[in-house]
Amino acid sequence: MREIEVGQSKRASTAYDFDQIALVPSRRTRDPENVSINWKIDAFDFSHPIIAAPADSVVSPQSAQQLSLLGGLAVLNLEGLWTRYADPSDAFNQIASATSENLSRVLQQVYRAPIQSELIVARIKELRAAGVVTAASLSPKLTQQYWQQVVKAGVDLFVIRGATVSAEHVSSESNPLNLKTLIYDLEVPVIVGGCATYQAALHLMRAGAAGVLVGFGGGSSGTTTSVLGVKVPMATAVADVAAARRDYLDESGGRYVQVIADGGVHQTGDIAKAIACGADAVMVGSMLARAQEAPGAGIHWAVEAGHPTLPRAGAIATSAIGSFAEILHGPANSAAGLLNATGALRRSMATCGYSDIKELQRVEIIVSQ
Repeated sequence: MREIEVGQSKRASTAYDFDQIALVPSRRTRDPENVSINWKIDAFDFSHPIIAAPADSVVSPQSAQQLSLLGGLAVLNLEGLWTRYADPSDAFNQIASATSENLSRVLQQVYRAPIQSELIVARIKELRAAGVVTAASLSPKLTQQYWQQVVKAGVDLFVIRGATVSAEHVSSESNPLNLKTLIYDLEVPVIVGGCATYQAALHLMRAGAAGVLVGFGGGSSGTTTSVLGVKVPMATAVADVAAARRDYLDESGGRYVQVIADGGVHQTGDIAKAIACGADAVMVGSMLARAQEAPGAGIHWAVEAGHPTLPRAGAIATSAIGSFAEILHGPANSAAGLLNATGALRRSMATCGYSDIKELQRVEIIVSQ
């Protein structure tokens, strides 16, 4: 990675976001019908690599079922409104009716209600009863408290997701989460993140993660850079974590860890760019928050927006542009790159001459600043 001088005492690495890169077509093209966008993690197969992020504005028990029927994976946030209220309708109404001036306070207020362990169990069982792959998310801090209930309820994929997750957390106030021991005890595939560097990703892979989330959470609604000054541009971050996957594959004797881009995917073309940088799948929130069926009803926010003392995400207003089916599978009625995400990915792969996701990871890219 090239370094530049910031001043006489500091050097910095250059890094790139998805909007600064582009894919380069090869000498071969294909028909879009002749490419495969299937994605697999552990024993679970999906018809496309687009994961619905654990945001209350996107994933409810009902929308998780809809998104699963459309061929993808949806992750339910076990720290969200669905596990704080037996019926969160009033909380959603308060958010929908809030003004831009008091929206952050409203979010803090509705998320002040305690998480109820019996609702965690009930929501997971609700998804299992629907016959879909059951994926649920907790932050590292609450994983220690609730993981046993989550596993006993029958979760298929457990996501440990935070702004930054490391395999070595230091705390003087509590016993830190031992990811390696926990993942072994869970006995279900675990996706862990976010991280954004080669070394951090390698540690998570060595801890036993089936998948690693690349990013800092919050997505398009996140304000981590403004609040904490922390950011790594996503194209570079994904490429670095993909390098860790390659080296860990050799180190472990063939254990492949899924790399999932969690952030920076705002338009359909960003999905292909993330895969080109080395991702196996992408986690999206704001794109699906524009669906007519989305629980947020025109507002998108991440769980970080409800933090009681230091919110690190805002809420963004969205407008419904179509159904979940139209956003994922089309048809698109505009050229804005917001509809028919799977069709766009197929077309990108066909244009560049690649037949599946693993092949697309080898595509040439250019920097276009």
